[in-house]
Amino acid sequence: MTWLLVISGAAIGAPLRYLTDRFIQARHDTLYPWGTFAVNVSGSLVLGALTGAATAGVADSSLQLLIGTGFCGALTTYSTFSYETLRLAQTGARFYAMANVIASVSIGLGASFAGSALAQAIWS
Repeated sequence: MTWLLVISGAAIGAPLRYLTDRFIQARHDTLYPWGTFAVNVSGSLVLGALTGAATAGVADSSLQLLIGTGFCGALTTYSTFSYETLRLAQTGARFYAMANVIASVSIGLGASFAGSALAQAIWS
């Protein structure tokens, strides 16, 4: 049953990542990888909220597997973030590469903390 929950979440998260990335990138004429940034920050917010809900005792292990491991695991993408940052640096867009690292890490962590705080405020 565990693997079925993870696969079910991933079956939604992976296509959503692809579609979100394409939708956002098609609307920006810039080197900055806005699509990857958006899915990673969104996934951090969702995972933070799930963590806050679990801490409050309202998210059981099945929900954590479905949403946390499956959905968020497939939605977010550290490998694409790394690849895009490396490509930016290699093509001379070092400012964008550094901005990607700083913004992705700081805003992603902020989104995670915000999601957790929001969930704990709602369910505590």
